Amino acid sequence: MRHMKPVEPTAVTIDDEFWSPRLETNRDVTIEYQYDQLESSGCLENFRRAAAGETGDFEGMWFADSDAYKWLEAASYVLATADEPDPELIGRVDDVINLVAAAQDDDGYLNTYFTLEEPDKRWTNLNTLHELYCAGHLIEAAVAHHRATGKTSLLDVATAFADHIDDVFPDEIDGAPGHQEIELALVKLARVTGEARYVDLAEYFIEIRGHDDRLEWELDNPEGLAGYDPDGDDMIEGARGVFWEDGEYDGTYAQAHAPLEEQEAVEGHAVRAMYFFAGVADVAAETGDEDLLAHLERLWENMTTKRLYITGGIGSAHEGERFTEDYDLPNEMAYAETCAAIGSIFWNQRMLELTGDPKYADLIERTLYNGVLAGVSLDGTEFFYDNRLASDGSHSRSGWFHCACCPPNVARLFASLGRYLYTVDGRDCYVNQYIGGTASVPLEKGNLTLTQETALPWEGDVTLEVTAPNQTTATLHLRIPEWCDDVSVTVNGETVSTADEGYVTLERTWDDDRISATFDHSTTLVAGHPAVAATAGRLAITRGPLVYCLETVDNDRPVHQYRIDSTTEFTPTHRSDLLEGVTILEADATVPSLEGWDGKLYRQADETKTRTEPVTAIPYYAWDNRDSCPMRVWIDWP
Repeated sequence: MRHMKPVEPTAVTIDDEFWSPRLETNRDVTIEYQYDQLESSGCLENFRRAAAGETGDFEGMWFADSDAYKWLEAASYVLATADEPDPELIGRVDDVINLVAAAQDDDGYLNTYFTLEEPDKRWTNLNTLHELYCAGHLIEAAVAHHRATGKTSLLDVATAFADHIDDVFPDEIDGAPGHQEIELALVKLARVTGEARYVDLAEYFIEIRGHDDRLEWELDNPEGLAGYDPDGDDMIEGARGVFWEDGEYDGTYAQAHAPLEEQEAVEGHAVRAMYFFAGVADVAAETGDEDLLAHLERLWENMTTKRLYITGGIGSAHEGERFTEDYDLPNEMAYAETCAAIGSIFWNQRMLELTGDPKYADLIERTLYNGVLAGVSLDGTEFFYDNRLASDGSHSRSGWFHCACCPPNVARLFASLGRYLYTVDGRDCYVNQYIGGTASVPLEKGNLTLTQETALPWEGDVTLEVTAPNQTTATLHLRIPEWCDDVSVTVNGETVSTADEGYVTLERTWDDDRISATFDHSTTLVAGHPAVAATAGRLAITRGPLVYCLETVDNDRPVHQYRIDSTTEFTPTHRSDLLEGVTILEADATVPSLEGWDGKLYRQADETKTRTEPVTAIPYYAWDNRDSCPMRVWIDWP
């Protein structure tokens, strides 16, 4: 087991042609916009009313507290990485923290739903009402705020709540949360406070999951097992049926169908699974439990070889927002919740740190550029809850949701993006993501400053300026992306060719050096596994880390009429005037001729003719940023 450490966001300044505008939008637009939504949705009013001792009239989903906590976490990361202080945001964060602190009970308990609606029913419905889930997000926000500002105002609140939970579980209540999140949060709290008992509590929540006498679901609480319909702002009642056999809940929805070590596939609610596995990875890191890590690796193999969308999205069913069966990956009805993709990044980053295997960084990259980035509009004010791979034009982003978990999740990921770029282990530094900027990298003996410039995702050219205040002997490892078939690397103009298990390895004494790398960046046509019915007879278009799609707005024909094959040659053209700057792909595609169809709905197949017409593809993340129209990722193959 490795114990690689990420270079924290505070040590990374992102200056990247692709990502900087998105991070600026996140900071200047999305954070402000989401705060306004917290006000208009009643989320912050719940805290005000709880602090004032009022009762009743709780607004929003019963776990709405978590939206405020994720906003605080995102805002804290923004403060930590800002070029200069932002007094307005600092004041707003402090105001929200004061609201949260004022709503906390004397014994440390904090949940505005129960305070306002059911004060006598604390901890009586762990499975449905998300008390521990909300507590986890409070803790994550508190740790982020403390690291960003050095203040303990929110950390004191979170620690008091964590201590209350530690007093209650398992002595008074012996049970697991219905929605995981507390596990990974407790490990974060342990690392910042030095209190190992929080790791013990996280380990307890992991170990009891999947035992019949620990997690009991009530058939009269179907909303706890429902899927969320972002278009209708309603819970999908029919979801609960898929988790029952012979009238009894089978535990799958919350990964409680068996103890973790007996689970053979990723199952159930996809967000819960990702948060769970991330927490398990954290506990494995703290305890050195190799068996836990090995089992996580087996679950990862199941997910990535049988239950993963080409975009990195996961969880294919609307009903239950869940994983279903191997190779069940529909396009038009794909769920692929944005939160699940973000959770996957959380889990994969931890697996990368524990193993050093670049396959985890590869999946982070694919998910970030496709499964997550599609979840937010270019202007930062509209969001996808579910991310379909085909649409008839009726599916569009929304400004907010009654269940608003995804928008602040995107905000906190973008605001902390710097922590996913580099990891260190002793005198080794790993370059995991190619995003421009400067990083101060602490090594075992000496520090390095890395200044990265990159043309990704449009081209595969990367340069790294490596400087050290004193000559420093260290090894740099440059990830060779999974999409790259050929790589060339020079150091100070001299060609090097050392590659080791997915990395180019450069060991030397660094002083003032320049690394230049070119990763082959060709367009690739991808076929799905024969067992995936939704991709049978179809191809997807990729270039570098990006998945592409067709939108009707760019093409003369309806997107379902275009045909491509493995020999279709796409020409890349960068369009700075389109969708805030994208590289489009153009080719000649086969389409049905309309000749002879007048007055006919059907005709003999041997009478049909085809012709060639141009087709244009755009990056999948950029779809639905103009007029709503049909879209497809998987294109028919004649």
